[in-house]
Amino acid sequence: MSDYLIGDVQGCYDSLQRLLNKIEFSLDKDRIFFLGDVVNRGNKSLETLEFIKAHADNISMVLGNHDFHLLTCTFGAITPSNKDTFSDIINAKNSKKLLEFLSQQPLLISDEDILIVHAGIPPNWTKERALAQSTLVQKHLQGENLSQFLMQMYHNQPDTWGDHLSELEQCRYTINAMMRMRFCRANGQLEFDHKMNFDQAPNGYKAWFEHENRLLKETDIFFGHWSTLANVEQKNIFPMDHGCVWGGRLSAIRRSDRQIFSINC
Repeated sequence: MSDYLIGDVQGCYDSLQRLLNKIEFSLDKDRIFFLGDVVNRGNKSLETLEFIKAHADNISMVLGNHDFHLLTCTFGAITPSNKDTFSDIINAKNSKKLLEFLSQQPLLISDEDILIVHAGIPPNWTKERALAQSTLVQKHLQGENLSQFLMQMYHNQPDTWGDHLSELEQCRYTINAMMRMRFCRANGQLEFDHKMNFDQAPNGYKAWFEHENRLLKETDIFFGHWSTLANVEQKNIFPMDHGCVWGGRLSAIRRSDRQIFSINC
C-alpha cells in the first residue's frame, strides 16, 4: 500500500490518467491526496471530478481556489470568465451531486504526521488553529445559507489574522490564506499581487514558509497552487504544483520515501 500526493490537476484528466499509470496506482490498495485545484483551465474538469467522487473511499482532496471559484459561480453571484472551463460540470446531468460533493471537501487535511493544504498555512498559526479554521469554513459550506456565505467571501480583506475578527471575517481570511496565499508577513498579513518565485518577494514580505519563527516548521506540509516555485530546499516543505495546465508537469510524491514521479503535459 502506498500513499501519493498529487499537485494541481486543473481538469487535465488525460494527464492524470497517464500519471496514475506511471506510478501503477491501485484502487484496491493505494491512496491519493489531491492538493486542490482539481478543476478549471483544463478541458476535462467533469471527468476529473467524477473520478475523484467515484473513488472517495481511497481518494481525498482539499479545496483549491479554482474549486472554490466553481462553487461560487454556481451558488454565489460570481459570473464565470471566458477563461473558466468548468461549464461541463455545471451543465452535467449529475451536476447537483458533484457540486454537493465538492462543497463537502475540507481546506486542510491532517493525516498522522503530515498536513495537506492547497496554498499554505499562515506562519503564526498552530496546527490546531489551522484545523479549527478549516472546520469553521466547512460548516458554512455545508450550511443552509451557502449562496449568501459564498457571496461574502470574495474580498481581500481582512488581510491580517486577529481574534477580534467576526466569524465571517475569519472565514474570509482563512479561505484567502489556505487557497490563495503565496507571500505574507510574519503576522500573517497577506499579499496577493505577486506570483513570482519565492526569492523575489515584495518588500516587507516573505514566502509563507520562509518565516524564521513559523510555528509549523517541524511539520511536513504538502501544497500546490504556486506553479512558479523553483529550487525550494526548505525542510518539511513539499510544493507539488508543477504547472501541468501551462504545459509543465503533473507530479505525484510518494509519501513513504518522498520520491517524485512526473509526466510532461
